[in-house]
Amino acid sequence: MALVEMDQNRIAYILDKISSVRIAVYGDFCLDCYWIMDKRGSEISIETGLKADAVARHYYTPGGAGNVVANLSALKPAAIKVIGTIGNDMHGRELTSQLQSLGADTSSLFVQENHFNTYSYLKRHVDGNEEPRIDFGVYNERSEATDVKILNALESALKENDALIFNQQVIGSINNDAFITEANSIFKKYPDKIVMLDSRHFNELFNNTYLKANDREIASLVGVIVNPDEIIPIADVKKYGREIFEKSQKPVFVTCGDRGIIAFDAYGYYEIQGLQLKNKLDTVGAGDTAISAITLCLAAGLSVKEAAQIANFAAAVTVQKLYTTGTASGEEILRTGHEPDYVFNSDLAVNERSAIYITDTEFELCEPNVSENLGHIRHAVFDHDGTISSLRQGWEEIMEPVMMKSILGNLHDTVDAGTYQKVMKIVKEFIYKTTGIQTIYQMEGLVNLVREFGFVPENQILDKFQYKELYNAGLMEMVNKRMIKLAEGELIQEDFTIKGAVSFLHELRDRGVTLYLASGTDVDDVKNEANALGYADLFNGGIYGALKEYTRFSKKMIIEKIIQDNQLKGNELAVFGDGPDEIREGRRAGGISVGITSNELQRFGHNPAKRPRLVKAGAQLLIPDFSQYRKLVSLLFSERRVDAGLHILGF
Repeated sequence: MALVEMDQNRIAYILDKISSVRIAVYGDFCLDCYWIMDKRGSEISIETGLKADAVARHYYTPGGAGNVVANLSALKPAAIKVIGTIGNDMHGRELTSQLQSLGADTSSLFVQENHFNTYSYLKRHVDGNEEPRIDFGVYNERSEATDVKILNALESALKENDALIFNQQVIGSINNDAFITEANSIFKKYPDKIVMLDSRHFNELFNNTYLKANDREIASLVGVIVNPDEIIPIADVKKYGREIFEKSQKPVFVTCGDRGIIAFDAYGYYEIQGLQLKNKLDTVGAGDTAISAITLCLAAGLSVKEAAQIANFAAAVTVQKLYTTGTASGEEILRTGHEPDYVFNSDLAVNERSAIYITDTEFELCEPNVSENLGHIRHAVFDHDGTISSLRQGWEEIMEPVMMKSILGNLHDTVDAGTYQKVMKIVKEFIYKTTGIQTIYQMEGLVNLVREFGFVPENQILDKFQYKELYNAGLMEMVNKRMIKLAEGELIQEDFTIKGAVSFLHELRDRGVTLYLASGTDVDDVKNEANALGYADLFNGGIYGALKEYTRFSKKMIIEKIIQDNQLKGNELAVFGDGPDEIREGRRAGGISVGITSNELQRFGHNPAKRPRLVKAGAQLLIPDFSQYRKLVSLLFSERRVDAGLHILGF
């Protein structure tokens, strides 16, 4: 799978083009109400004898089609017009005010006096958890008179604007069949106008529209029933999207969560890979972000492919904004689009049953076309822990309790089991996502988590350097005990190295390959441990690790420097590691990325937990260890055919 890159100058150009677009939005305009509760302020009501709930703070944001408007506003088009219905109530007045503050023309946001409450969703948060929602507008009945006003406004909008987003989300919000018939008649009258449809319940009933749907919705449109926990293969999404395009002959955009966006037009399909994001995510509202960016780009005259690319970046911005339906500004899209980390082979990553292995080896071939780049390796970069050394095996079990105690503070031993497990889940996910990066950046993330959960008073929160000291104290106690056993001969090199790793290093040196060791561990510790294990001298290109001035080191910097200093083509560099960081950077540089799914405890064999993250990071080849190092050398130097006798391992 090839990277779909977009130059920063091109992104800036697109954002500038968007500024001239005039756009209208029809839809279910809602108000999202957030109440942050605090049990400490609760008291017993004198009047009722019941315990009152205390609200620490509250805020309100446009939801539904209102969130589409918020996302459009963040990208600063020339004009936004809204078309819809609200009730004569305080929620409607607040929503109107907020839409106007976003720069929207609300003259076609019609107030229906009877049988209509503004759609509002009250979300109470207690101890960071969302309580059952309270909904307003469930029993709304939009009148025929209101429908007529809306239909007239739709036609006016198509005459006066470059594009119309038709966004329906609330069940029952269109309660008159005639409305759909009349809307289709209007859309037919303006075949050259962009009408972008995103309807949760009526997609199949509208004609002459572009379509934005998610992977489950596109399956439903072709009659495929999908179970709630079922992952729809990308290959199937491509088939379904193509089928819908052939019917409509209008562009189709299918969002696939962290797997990205697939877009379809008369020239075929464009698969835009999702982005790997290390932060905690909230996917609510990402679809609104995507449809806003897509429609603005198309209205500005951009291609279907570029519209999907910009939408992909924009959605990556909003999913990292927690407890609110976020938006993405042009500046944020530019930052996200600068050297993004893409998700590779997402379907393969979650389905080991489809893994393809090279005959007579334990090597999984994630990218069959890697064979085109083999045979040219002159330099090789190795991660250390888990790739060559197992001295630090178990570091996760040390970092995890440090993070748990840091986040929960004095409540660590007394907090309820549900909260403890919630924090534990997030900590484990964080460690999983950040494997391979410098410890200081992991601790930077820990500081953010401590603040986010709010169990520790602000004046008791440590900085990233202090948290690193806490973690290192526990880690080095374990490592030093092992180093003593090694120094006293109670244990030997083979007890702390991945099977065949040192022999593989010797083979590469014998073939004239320059070797580098690059670790997220502090550089002095990396050198000491490599010396103790007896292979430091094999790394004739140097041994690198985290520095006190931590911004002066990263695996990305090392790889870029190697390529620049030695004027390498990408395929002259190989990168080996068990973490996503080095695999990502090797792939970004155009090198050969070999993932090591090592079982560090037994020092040989496959650890299935490592496989998904390495596949998603872009590993072209996966090996469990270096026990078959002779076959690996032959493969990397094109002395055996990659495509000879491929087989799928049966389960």
